[in-house]
Amino acid sequence: MDTNTITIVIAVVVLLFIGGLLGMTFTRRQRTKRLQERFGPEYDRTVQEVGDQRRAEDELEARLNHVKALEIRPLSAEETDRFTREWQAAQAEFVDEPLAALQKANQLIKEVMGIKGYPVDDFEQRAADISVDYPNLVIDYRELRAIATKQDDEDVTTEEMRQAMVHARALFENLVHPEAQIEDTDQKEKM
Repeated sequence: MDTNTITIVIAVVVLLFIGGLLGMTFTRRQRTKRLQERFGPEYDRTVQEVGDQRRAEDELEARLNHVKALEIRPLSAEETDRFTREWQAAQAEFVDEPLAALQKANQLIKEVMGIKGYPVDDFEQRAADISVDYPNLVIDYRELRAIATKQDDEDVTTEEMRQAMVHARALFENLVHPEAQIEDTDQKEKM
């Protein structure tokens, strides 16, 4: 081979290598953008918790695949009515027994998730599954559980419990009435 041919071959190999790197970078950026849009603040929380962006994105992709494999079903009209009545009872109890009402709300959300088809044995798995369908509510769900699992003698303010109940209601409403897609904001829910 002459020098020109060798130079051309090397240039083509270098260009292919650079093109491959650019393609991988573009693909990785597209994946990041897609996951950030899908998971919102949960994306940042997961990256921070895992400590590595690629591993965090792998975890988020695994969550998507896990939830796709589940057979999530809507509630029947009877189930919706029953859970709505139970929710109203828990909410009414909040005035006299806020922590007990929060604990009931937390349990009710777990029960609704189970009936819909989400695995409910492990809280972290429940939160991961909720992050796929309700990424803007999962952080509040974690806070709800943290407060609901506290004991009576632990220091929790009434305002913290009220906020937790507001957050619980947003998640409950989204689970029971997914067509409404209610976001958790103080403007939409006042207790």
